[in-house]
Amino acid sequence: MSCNNCEIDLFNGILQFATDDAILELYYNHGMLLRSKDCPICGRTCVKSGTYFRCQKTWRISIRDGREFETTKCNFRKSIFHKTWLERSQLALQQNFRFMMMWLQTNASREELIFNNVGISKQTIVDWSMFCREVCIYACHSSTVRLGGEGIIVEIDEAKFGKRKYNRGRIVDGVWVFGGIERFTGNSFMVAVPDRSSATLLGIIRDRILPGTTIISDCWRAYDCLAHHGFQHLRVNHSLNFVDPTTGAHTQNIERTWREVRDNIPTYGRREEHMEGYLAEYYFKKKYSVRLRMHYFMNFISELYNPSSG
Repeated sequence: MSCNNCEIDLFNGILQFATDDAILELYYNHGMLLRSKDCPICGRTCVKSGTYFRCQKTWRISIRDGREFETTKCNFRKSIFHKTWLERSQLALQQNFRFMMMWLQTNASREELIFNNVGISKQTIVDWSMFCREVCIYACHSSTVRLGGEGIIVEIDEAKFGKRKYNRGRIVDGVWVFGGIERFTGNSFMVAVPDRSSATLLGIIRDRILPGTTIISDCWRAYDCLAHHGFQHLRVNHSLNFVDPTTGAHTQNIERTWREVRDNIPTYGRREEHMEGYLAEYYFKKKYSVRLRMHYFMNFISELYNPSSG
């Protein structure tokens, strides 16, 4: 049995999956765990006993002139969690399930909520948040599509995520992020970049945006070459206007996206090396509605931590 776009939110999830058996069935249906396993030693189908697969094959071996025999057992045993998302996890099934639900359906300021309702330490929350972001990164890489095309508009921009140096002035420590968003569909990409040079940004643009696309940007000089690389290019000078009075060009969609990203990544304890994970989390939650996030998240877990590989 497999799942067909199940809808789970915080309220019905806690009620519907209140037992370990119900959670295990949910994980089986999404391919996170195997229902059966063949013994790698003798090839017989194992019997599931609790949370273990056990091979119960026995055979008789002649030890003297075909008249005396002894019985031998295969004795293969393997945890159902081997090579899965739950391998070596110290969390109970209920804790793991509730953590995933709360992590997926709440935003950055959720540590106290999870701490009070799941009953795990704050360090465990940090660790499992990293594991969840790894799944989001995998999901983003698995569903990457190039934006734009003839007659389609894509807005691009860069933003810096960090803090003011010494808490004052305009000098900001942090990470530059380059992104683009397609008009009307809302399809987008966001990539942490080491700098805003033309070589860096143009490489991403050519990788993520189709030739012939109309690209709208601000007047950052790194974009001056776009017209020479198969793109239609419109600019808006933000020091003068938010919307260009002649062409009507604007980058309000990508600017709004930056505001949403800032609202959905941690304000405190944010680490620059984890920026890809923060962006992937935002992208995943934007793409999938609240009630469908658990379904797709578990599907991606089953791909990234494929139990059949063990």
